[in-house]
Amino acid sequence: MTHTDGTLTSRDGTDLFFQHWSIEGPTKAVLCLVHGLGEHSSRYGHVARRFNDAGYAVIAFDTRGHGRSPGTRGHTPFDRTMEDVSALLDRAAELYPGLPRFLYGHSLGGLIVLTHCLRVHPEITGVVATSPGLSSPLLDQKLKIGAAKLLGSVLPTVTVPTGLDADLISRDPEVVKVYQADPLVHDRSSLALGRDGAIAAEEALARAGEIDVPILIVHGTGDEITYARGSEQFIAQVPGDKTLNLYDGYFHETHNEPESDEVLADTIAWLDAHVA
Repeated sequence: MTHTDGTLTSRDGTDLFFQHWSIEGPTKAVLCLVHGLGEHSSRYGHVARRFNDAGYAVIAFDTRGHGRSPGTRGHTPFDRTMEDVSALLDRAAELYPGLPRFLYGHSLGGLIVLTHCLRVHPEITGVVATSPGLSSPLLDQKLKIGAAKLLGSVLPTVTVPTGLDADLISRDPEVVKVYQADPLVHDRSSLALGRDGAIAAEEALARAGEIDVPILIVHGTGDEITYARGSEQFIAQVPGDKTLNLYDGYFHETHNEPESDEVLADTIAWLDAHVA
């Protein structure tokens, strides 16, 4: 495995922090990874290495307002992010011409990759969404969602605390400890991001029947940050090649649970079946 980093220039000229985990020898496909809210792509180094061991290259970027990318912390407007994901897919095609490309997103990143499939219809082999933000405690509060939609248009760049409870990301206390000590992790979200995320979740659940690529959704039933019922509702409406892997009692970051080897092995088996 070889790891390099650099920049991903999006379509509006913004330079975003970019990472690439490549392998020597035959490469089956490339995974284009989008991280979650308040975190960054470097938290997925161990995930990338696991995929590398199975023959998959991984590329990723820090979304706007996150990690080592520029922007107000937590201000990640969806219109720009759709263009950023397109730029990531373009980079995958440049690095691995002719190879299958998969979108892989976690939490907010899961919602982003699903939204990208619905709005942009990229030419990809499949999409993996882990713990996607389709249903959550915030989305259950209709008054707050209404306020977010209004204020997100009036004061888009104003940021507020997310209120995320770090103890809910994993049942492994060491994962929680490292997360809390990570200087690149933050607890901010702009009002525009709150608005865009709420609209995207509603759109995804309303338009799930339009998903036209193979899809795998991974979720823990013990997730209290994004609820598994949203994934169940979404996948039930997808008409084509679809898989929902539910893990009993697992928390939000299934790739960081004590049983993460099982989760990643199941994901790799799904990928293998779709590049065969």
